Amino acid sequence: MQLMKPATSSSGLLSYDQAAALVADYAARRAEDPPVQDEIRLEQALGRVLARPIVADSDQPAFARSTRDGFACRAAEAATHARLAIGGATHAGLAPGGPLPPGTAWEIMTGAPVPAGADAVVMLEHVEATATHVRLLPPRGVEAGENIVAQGAQARAGDALLAAGTVLHAAQIALAAACGYERVSVFARPRVAILCTGDELVAVHAAPAPGQIRNSNGPMLAALVAEHGGDPWLLPAAPDRAEALDAALAEAATADLLLVTGGVSAGKFDLVEPALARAGARFHFTGVRMQPGKPVVFGDVPRGPGSHAAALPFLGLPGNPVSSAVTFLLFGATILAALAGRGERGPRFALARMAPIVDRRGKAGLTRFLPAYCSFRGPEGALPEAAFVPWQGSGDLAAMARANCFLVIPEDQRSLEAGATVRILLP
Repeated sequence: MQLMKPATSSSGLLSYDQAAALVADYAARRAEDPPVQDEIRLEQALGRVLARPIVADSDQPAFARSTRDGFACRAAEAATHARLAIGGATHAGLAPGGPLPPGTAWEIMTGAPVPAGADAVVMLEHVEATATHVRLLPPRGVEAGENIVAQGAQARAGDALLAAGTVLHAAQIALAAACGYERVSVFARPRVAILCTGDELVAVHAAPAPGQIRNSNGPMLAALVAEHGGDPWLLPAAPDRAEALDAALAEAATADLLLVTGGVSAGKFDLVEPALARAGARFHFTGVRMQPGKPVVFGDVPRGPGSHAAALPFLGLPGNPVSSAVTFLLFGATILAALAGRGERGPRFALARMAPIVDRRGKAGLTRFLPAYCSFRGPEGALPEAAFVPWQGSGDLAAMARANCFLVIPEDQRSLEAGATVRILLP
């Protein structure tokens, strides 16, 4: 797979937009080879990616049904406000009745089949009814089709209702159930190896000694991978030694995607890029003009002699947790979606309105993704309001835990004005 590397600035780094386009192109190429398929029970399908379309097994609805409690009638007769004889009654679960004799109405419940001959339903609260007759109260009118969903109005038998590549959430599962799918074909989840590196890392249950920290990136990335449709494989943390990194990369060779955190900057103990190079890696970019996440690395590694599998894509993520999360959402989620067979790929952005409290001015020349909280509520017709979450840099886990999105500041801007329309990155 050959990728055209875009021109870089004098700094030698890609802009965020250039890096995102390169990753999207790579993902599109990898998506040409869909993953293997599984067949699972519908109740196990939440979050899985559909491998074969869901097809309507019958018209939906299979019969004309009422959307209100009331009386099925001929609209032309009811609109005269004449008294109509009540010819019968039906409720949900009964077979369609009829045909409806002229000059009559049929008592009906919500969801019940409309009797043959009726073309409207008048609502119960809009009529005057006795035990034997019903009359639409003036000045109300009624038109043909009112309060009725016609047979096949939602779908016709044989229609493809959900395409392959659709992620199955509650609504999609309900639709599959309505079409009689006890089992569905889904794509297998990609296995994502997660390798955290650094001498400073200790296990979550351990008490860190001075200079040590607990490995929070591993559980965080495992959660992000699972949320985005992957099967996380958390490898033991690797110390900053060449032989340990070489062994860990060899172990990860069977994965579908590799995420490595830490050791991707230019310091004396940043040994990940040399280890990847020893494994034969091809680097598509090494650094992006963004904050946080500037040292992010993207490429792929050959599987080794005798293997016919496609190269293993990898992302070298910065070790600070906010940087690691942001770079996964911007780049890793796109690649994972392609490997999972998802039809929709790429980061999720939305528009919001900047809160009155704005960020202090930052450095221009970098696209910034800063922790923020969006209320997702506000006056009708107005965008939701987003505000910066105060933070102490890309190691501030407490700030990220208080945030529910990231505010995007373009690289040609130093700040955002209160009330301005802004983009936010969603998790």
